[in-house]
Amino acid sequence: MRFFYGLILVSLSVVWLLASSAVAIDSKNDFGGWLEEFQAEARSAGISQRTLTAAFADFNGPLPVVIELDRNQPEFTQSLEDYVRARVGDRRIAQGRKMLSRYPTWLGRVEKSYGVPRSIIVALWGIETSYGAHSGSFSVIRTLATLAHDGRRSSYFRKELLDALHILDADHIRLKRMKGSWAGAMGQCQFMPSSFRNYAVDADGDGRINIWNSVPDVLSSAANYLKQLGWQYDQAWGYPVTFPGKIDLDPSGLESTFQLSHWQALGVRMNDGSDLPQRDLQASLLMPDGRSGQAYLVYDNFRVLLDWNNSTAFAVAVGTLSDLIGYKEKANN
Repeated sequence: MRFFYGLILVSLSVVWLLASSAVAIDSKNDFGGWLEEFQAEARSAGISQRTLTAAFADFNGPLPVVIELDRNQPEFTQSLEDYVRARVGDRRIAQGRKMLSRYPTWLGRVEKSYGVPRSIIVALWGIETSYGAHSGSFSVIRTLATLAHDGRRSSYFRKELLDALHILDADHIRLKRMKGSWAGAMGQCQFMPSSFRNYAVDADGDGRINIWNSVPDVLSSAANYLKQLGWQYDQAWGYPVTFPGKIDLDPSGLESTFQLSHWQALGVRMNDGSDLPQRDLQASLLMPDGRSGQAYLVYDNFRVLLDWNNSTAFAVAVGTLSDLIGYKEKANN
């Protein structure tokens, strides 16, 4: 009887292995058919065969690590205070100040041309990739092809893959150097390919847009992106504030916007206890960690940062780093 059950277990194992192999073969064949169909679409969109041949040479199937990372994105459980503390430490502040002093000419040109404060640009650079130190090592083409073939957000990543091929076809970057995050965000400012095509700038005038290695291109591209999203130079992003315990919570949140004088009348004050700026500006009160956490009054520029990355914690981190590396708010706002 024990022998009989052993035979059953062995048989089941063999069946499982054969089924798994069949699934793997089907998946590989499915990817091959998908890739053939996609390349036909790419050729119709104007992508050269030379680029397609190079881009997909020896690429036999989706990257399992990318699918795993996509399926297992950790839920955000940190408080905003912990998030900001982890990303705006002494080292990053010191490096940000060093970048401000290292590139004064280019930052001055960018600030003048696009109307975006240099410290906001540097702060974005710092939060996104630690000033270019950690911009990603994944092949953008293979990552995007994996995600475009996958069913979760295939339509979005398919368009991004086409944009990435257009970037290669225009000879902005060599295939081997086209690296980014596991999700396809590229270069030192972490642009998706569509953002690259819409906002990236050839600032150094070499005929190529290189957000991987050209600091002028990185800084100008980030500034142009913010400008096109509606950044207003004469306003801050916002600032931390205090409020009395009796304040009505109903008007809080980005959906509620009031004049600064309204918030002043309710008892909202700067963190040091001083009055709010006397300006004719609209602001929203945010309490990301609830009533007991740090509160912020934010302007429309905060919403621009959210358009860059739809995360309140990210936007506060960028604004906080910008303040700490030396930006002096214009017109006392």
